[in-house]
Amino acid sequence: MARAKSSKTVSRETPEYRTGSNAPQDPRNLERALGAQIRKLRRDGDLSVLDLSAASSISAGMLSKIENGQISPSLATLQSIAKALNVPLSLLFAASEERRDCSFVRAKQGVVIERRGTKVGHVYQLLGHVIGGDVVVEPYMITLKEDAEPFTAFQHAGMEFIYMLTGEVDYRHGDSSYRLRPGDSILFDSGALHGPERLVKLPMTYLSIIVYPRG
Repeated sequence: MARAKSSKTVSRETPEYRTGSNAPQDPRNLERALGAQIRKLRRDGDLSVLDLSAASSISAGMLSKIENGQISPSLATLQSIAKALNVPLSLLFAASEERRDCSFVRAKQGVVIERRGTKVGHVYQLLGHVIGGDVVVEPYMITLKEDAEPFTAFQHAGMEFIYMLTGEVDYRHGDSSYRLRPGDSILFDSGALHGPERLVKLPMTYLSIIVYPRG
């Protein structure tokens, strides 16, 4: 007797890989970059939307939507636009190839800088720096040696994340104090007064990441 064939089917769909972050991905980034580049090239050529429309045989309404990143133009449409602008097709995509900052720092090569806690024995080692974007991220390795003193008057814009590596401290934030041991972390609004209130076990090190809008 022939066996009945299994009704199960194997899905051959390509899996969708994501990072652990739920940060949204903007599907219109390419369209917006294309539109902005086309608008720039049109203006550089001293052309109005109507001028480009006539030269490319594409309606002014369609061009307006393309320049505002509202639609995804076909390759044929982009070729017509590039020809009308008298530029190579690849130039339209130049703006979408935007630079992505990356900062690499080898072990023990972070830049030691001065901050408010330097006067009380807190050593700050900057572990990275980016120059673009609307948000500033400052990662520090902070070391408090045996001669360090408590300091709870730190106050600045943005958010701060602390991850305890060695030592032990009572860390003050506003009206509350938190005992931090290796492996503990704290994330807080750094607009409130904060800082190490009681240095329980020295020396200590912790990672501090400060995030705030670029002014």
